[in-house]
Amino acid sequence: MNLVSDIVTSVLILSGAVLALTAAIGVVRFPDTLSRMHAATKPQVVGLILILLGAFNYLRGNVDIWMIALVGVFTVLTAPIIAHTVGQVAYREQRVRDGLFLVDELRVDERDEAENEDRTD
Repeated sequence: MNLVSDIVTSVLILSGAVLALTAAIGVVRFPDTLSRMHAATKPQVVGLILILLGAFNYLRGNVDIWMIALVGVFTVLTAPIIAHTVGQVAYREQRVRDGLFLVDELRVDERDEAENEDRTD
């Protein structure tokens, strides 16, 4: 490998590792589930993608490159779904801070419950 390729690989892997470290610190330090979920998904996925790009650059011409690409694709596809599911469960279990939402679109009022009961009868 030449010097420029080694430097690019090193920068990608180190910046990805720094993003993964900040995500881990955010998961430990943030106060509630929704904030932790944000820290666990956004910088963690970007950090992993940067590390995979660095590995992709380092392993050019190797057969294992396609496995690295699959790991990146599946991570990008599944991370939002997992975050959405964790957010819904945290909301249903009331594990969020009070006053966190400006508009709470998921809240069900007593009036809405009464209307739903009337429709089912």
